[in-house]
Amino acid sequence: MCKISNQQLYVQLFFIFMRILVVESLQLFIDTNIKLIQILFIKLQIAGQSPLLSARFDLSVLYQEYAVDDQVYQDKIKDLNKRYTHIRRTRPDGNCFYRAFGFSYLESLLEGGPELERFKEVSLHSKEDLIKQGFTEFTIEDFHNTFMDLITLVDKRPPVTELLSAFNEQTVSDYVVVYLRLLTSGHLQRDSLFYQHFIEGGRSVKEFCQQEVEPMCKESDHIHIIALSQALNVSIQVEYMDRGEGDSTVTHVFPEGSSPQVFLLYRPGHYDILY
Repeated sequence: MCKISNQQLYVQLFFIFMRILVVESLQLFIDTNIKLIQILFIKLQIAGQSPLLSARFDLSVLYQEYAVDDQVYQDKIKDLNKRYTHIRRTRPDGNCFYRAFGFSYLESLLEGGPELERFKEVSLHSKEDLIKQGFTEFTIEDFHNTFMDLITLVDKRPPVTELLSAFNEQTVSDYVVVYLRLLTSGHLQRDSLFYQHFIEGGRSVKEFCQQEVEPMCKESDHIHIIALSQALNVSIQVEYMDRGEGDSTVTHVFPEGSSPQVFLLYRPGHYDILY
């Protein structure tokens, strides 16, 4: 029988102890982060199943998403079909509002004209405006450059498929989302005295922006839409479709009374593009 020295025994016991420690630490990590792990798993599944932006579909495809006897949604979809013809889906990743807005607005500028020239000027100078507010140039420069590259692409009047392809490149698309989030944050903080009244939980506007606007995958609400619309002077119309009373969607235009340039469909937690 082979004899084991005390030193060898101590080494074996050490490795056994380390294995137990690692396993228990891993289990503790899983136990304390189970919700985060589940969310990440769901996001990976979503990413594998849907593009960042889809092709255009006939709006009637919405009927298939709800049971035939779900009268609330069936009636509201019927109402939508009276005013719109097509839908373009966005990936439900928490960035859908910004991605939908960015693509829809740039798509509307593919014909060129004064609005494109105005937007080029606003976008070009927007980086300096953010820097004056305290955002560091090093932090925002790459995002701004990508944003301007897309505007340059639109200025060349490419087919819409080329713009769609650019928006489906993860890095490009996410950089655009980040920059739109920064513009939203910048506007909220510039007009903080006004927006402070709409922020709950005793947070300052800056804290709200750091927690609910600037981070990726944070969903957007009225306050985000209002701020981005005013920051870029672009009118947005949103059709709200939920289980609320009535047989039609609730329409909101931001800012109120303006002529919409971007049309979005909102269902709880998600935005798609309407045509």
